[in-house]
Amino acid sequence: MKFSLSEITELIRHRRSIAPKDYSDRSVHKEMVERILTNATWAPTHGLTQPWRFTVYTGEGRERLSRFLGEEYTRMTPPEKFLQKKYDNLTQRPLMSTVVIALGLERDPNGKISERDEVMAVACAVQNMYLTCTAYGLGAFWATGGPLIGDGMRDFQGLTPTGLSLGLFFVGYPAGEWPKSHRRPLEMVCNWVEK
Repeated sequence: MKFSLSEITELIRHRRSIAPKDYSDRSVHKEMVERILTNATWAPTHGLTQPWRFTVYTGEGRERLSRFLGEEYTRMTPPEKFLQKKYDNLTQRPLMSTVVIALGLERDPNGKISERDEVMAVACAVQNMYLTCTAYGLGAFWATGGPLIGDGMRDFQGLTPTGLSLGLFFVGYPAGEWPKSHRRPLEMVCNWVEK
């Protein structure tokens, strides 16, 4: 076999979602980000449409993103539902990461591939990003919802009106120990149909 199954299994099982609040201020090199994104583009894609689009925010770009998220949350949220804690979380996360990657999707212009298939392709790309971050010893965190996936974020990313924003992918070096995790046993999540 060309690849070590035990090493691939270990890499997959070592992957974690590590939030920006748990990152150190150590910088992530541009070459690493380029490798993360190049590996993302090798995800499966029905019809080879390669629908993923990435916008990388570093340096002062993170401050611009932070301001936008605060403005977008305020714009989208009725005053009676505004939560300062949520606002603070949205605006501070980009500043806690040395790299933030906005995830976008542009559909095949011929429309032969369904939107659902295209979203699944981007999700596969994100898994490749997670695994590459894990191999580098980087923490990563995919955040979605509200201002992170709306039309405002789509426009902020520079996607077309038919594009979709699929959240933000935060990257940074963990400040502490690599977290432990567990999964349900296979018997709890898998059915075999043999007849």
